[in-house]
Amino acid sequence: MHREYVIKRLLLFFAVIWAAATLNFFMPRLSDQNAIREKLLQQSVSGGYVHSGMDAMVAEYEKKFGLDKPLWQQYFIYLGDVARLDFGQSIANYPRTVMSMMQDALPWTIGLLTMTTVLGFTIGTILGALLAWPRAPKFIQFLFPPLLSLSAIPFFLLGLLLLYFLAFQNPIFPLFGGYTPGTFPGFNLSFALDVAKHSVLPALSILLASLGSWALGMRGMVVTIEGEDYMTFAEAAGLKNKTLFFGYAMRNALLPQATALGLSLGTVLSGALLVEVIFSYPGIGSVLYHSIRQFDYFVIQGIVFTIVLGVTLATLILDFIYPLLDPRISYSRS
Repeated sequence: MHREYVIKRLLLFFAVIWAAATLNFFMPRLSDQNAIREKLLQQSVSGGYVHSGMDAMVAEYEKKFGLDKPLWQQYFIYLGDVARLDFGQSIANYPRTVMSMMQDALPWTIGLLTMTTVLGFTIGTILGALLAWPRAPKFIQFLFPPLLSLSAIPFFLLGLLLLYFLAFQNPIFPLFGGYTPGTFPGFNLSFALDVAKHSVLPALSILLASLGSWALGMRGMVVTIEGEDYMTFAEAAGLKNKTLFFGYAMRNALLPQATALGLSLGTVLSGALLVEVIFSYPGIGSVLYHSIRQFDYFVIQGIVFTIVLGVTLATLILDFIYPLLDPRISYSRS
């Protein structure tokens, strides 16, 4: 791969990360709300009285969290901390650090998203290619209307429907949570089965909603490829149907599909966050939701930055592996 192109892509990567970090810093501060004052007021009201020294307490906590410094100074301190992936301590859950809260929640979200994304991409891509393939079994065509309908339904809406029919009306699966309340987490078969049962509905919401989009995108690409000269030549050469389908049609249609995978990671992730909120799933989406409600600056910044970093990094990796998917692509100068 050409060195100059790699350097340009890396510079663009760091520029995007810097821009995202800058917006991530200033956006929460556009509000007039004071997170520390709001938290202290909630605690005092729940205790039945209001502290007379509220202003002094707010000033002391602002000093503790570095919020008493000028905004420009906070910004440069924030950039230095982000470069070390140090997002500080949570305001609403002090003295817990943002990183420890994310470490507890990220395995749930990563597990859920990895399973649904891989299954959705694989099954949707194969179904989409079969929908456009003229020699595919006839019953495949009956899948087109359901897939078209699923592609138009948002993740969270499908989650609400599944929750109503499969958990409320017919209690087949649990209503909420990552595992049964009162259960002690551990590395054993019973706990793993309990977690799997609680993850079925959230996973099904994301999988079914994304399946239609992958299938329709792949169908459009295969329809376009069928008229190409190399496909006509391969058919005239008498190649087997299996070779034509996997070696020519799917392989050449896979590159735009892989590009869509990188671009859709942000959409899938945002949809997964809403699904987690609906099912009270103990992932990063639930933590972000509660942090927004409590106006916890540092947790919001840490989670949003991590999401942007993950999506940008995935896009960069996909860009680098394009030549492996399609040998016609070369980043070196001719």
